[in-house]
Amino acid sequence: MSDQPSEKDLLKLKGRRIPVLDLLRLFGARRREPSIVLVMEQALDAAGLTTIPSFATCGHQADVHIVAVTVVFAEESAPDTESTGTEDEEPAVVLPQHPLRVGDILDPNSGVVSLPPTAGLQTATHLMRSRNFSQLPVIEGQSYVRGVVTWKSIARMYEQNLPVSLASAMETDDLSVVEESQDFFALLPSISEKGYALVRRNDGIIGGIVTDADVTERFAATARPFFLAGEIEFRLRRCLGKAVSEEAIKAVQAAMNNKKTGQVSDLTFFQYEVLIDGQQQQYPALCAQADLNWAALKWGGLDRGQFLYDLAQVRKIRNKIAHFDPQPLPEERLQQLIAFRQLLREYVPDL
Repeated sequence: MSDQPSEKDLLKLKGRRIPVLDLLRLFGARRREPSIVLVMEQALDAAGLTTIPSFATCGHQADVHIVAVTVVFAEESAPDTESTGTEDEEPAVVLPQHPLRVGDILDPNSGVVSLPPTAGLQTATHLMRSRNFSQLPVIEGQSYVRGVVTWKSIARMYEQNLPVSLASAMETDDLSVVEESQDFFALLPSISEKGYALVRRNDGIIGGIVTDADVTERFAATARPFFLAGEIEFRLRRCLGKAVSEEAIKAVQAAMNNKKTGQVSDLTFFQYEVLIDGQQQQYPALCAQADLNWAALKWGGLDRGQFLYDLAQVRKIRNKIAHFDPQPLPEERLQQLIAFRQLLREYVPDL
């Protein structure tokens, strides 16, 4: 496009933090249309730059920090002493190097909703109903747990004809209070039995609560991206394996000095892109064959440029989740995987 800044102009921005709207204006744009995003990302990549957070997905009024790609790699990827740094190499799944601690899954900003011992029972039940809590701790100060109110303990109060009060409705024995440094998986049986675990921080303050619902939610948030990426790769291999010849696959493998098997199952996500990108710059000799490969898929209803852009985003997400991270994948990244999976489902039917 005529308003596209030069590589020299972009390098002048390295290290600066600017509004995303200002970055768009440099490219003569006001909105992040898919075609504009693709042009911007290619220009930044060519200059060895990227943005934190991603200019493509951050808030419209957000600022972005323009940094070298190598800086992002150092921050987001685990070190790989055997990697040569080429783009087509994808990280193997890296196993965690230490136990998953309770503190690893606790939101440091979440805190815990509690009541003082002087509160009334109606206050407790109102909070539990309005916020859909199954339990509510009663804490004196910030660290002394006097008890926990649960629906079960309230029912027991009425069954035993005890005075209707917060003190009568509390569980006070065998409370589930754990340290943030404890092994999370070792505590799962207790969380399952009690339904909760209050988390005491290293400074002694009760800093959070983990419930059985949190465990279910965290498992879904951690496991779902792996299964989504796995299904995406399965569908890509299924359609490419049927449409693209072994010789075309061997040509991609040969260009990257890989063993020429001719099997699509031996390709990486980046090699899928090379296989169908007719405008690639890294392997220009493969462009003509890539055009033929794309035509063989018979996906005339798809915008090829947008498909390749989305595929590149999936590759980046896949490479990030390959290194186990106790923190869930950001929602916008998860939605990208879901949307691309749904697109492939429309073009690649189930077995």
